[in-house]
Amino acid sequence: MPHTNKEGQSVPQVTFKTRKGSEWQDVTSDMLFKGKTIVVFALPGAYTPTCSSSHVPRYNELGPVFKSCGVDDVLCLSVNDAFVMDAWSKDQNAENVRFIPDGNGEFAAGMGMLVDKSDIGFGKRSWRYSMLVKDGVIKKMFIEQDRPGDPFEVSDADTMLSYIDPKAKGPEFVTIFTREGCPHCYRAKSLLKERNIAFEEIKTGQGTGVSSRTLRATTGRSTVPQVFIGGRHIGGADDLARYLETK
Repeated sequence: MPHTNKEGQSVPQVTFKTRKGSEWQDVTSDMLFKGKTIVVFALPGAYTPTCSSSHVPRYNELGPVFKSCGVDDVLCLSVNDAFVMDAWSKDQNAENVRFIPDGNGEFAAGMGMLVDKSDIGFGKRSWRYSMLVKDGVIKKMFIEQDRPGDPFEVSDADTMLSYIDPKAKGPEFVTIFTREGCPHCYRAKSLLKERNIAFEEIKTGQGTGVSSRTLRATTGRSTVPQVFIGGRHIGGADDLARYLETK
């Protein structure tokens, strides 16, 4: 049963078979956890819907906030091989998460979290959970309920952050609509980079799949750049400059 709560116990001692470049590299539990504060989230499989659309992206988004709260690393564990985990990491663009392949399921088994998903062709996989580990000792676990399907209610990044620091706030998401060769777009992006503000860039124009009609429907304007911060429409480069002056 995937309900083994191991708070107060040490993490399993295993050796993970990872890849660094074109070479194999053994990584032990001590190398990952000893003398560090680590957030771990484990999931059933790379490229699966909930894992790719919600679990990994949010931990990646909150990575810098976890770091500011004293967390050294955020680890994603899955019973997949090193090649799959490396490819998934690149596909996710998750620079704030370290992907660890538990290829043989040894860590999941040691945690009491190895479950049989043969009914969907997965074989043995990890149950979905998260935990806070300090110097190799498990301080807190959030384990999904044992029920059919793939429950995802308590192992999310926001629940973990709230436990570590209830007053911590996640980043405001920034999106900027741009067009190739636009000097004002370049200026707006430079303003954001000067403040170390991460942003998503949506390019518009021919060949991008985002037409001027889409731009007007989304922003109410036909010019670029158009900047959104935390769901709020800021406007163009001059509007952004004025907004940042107040921060």
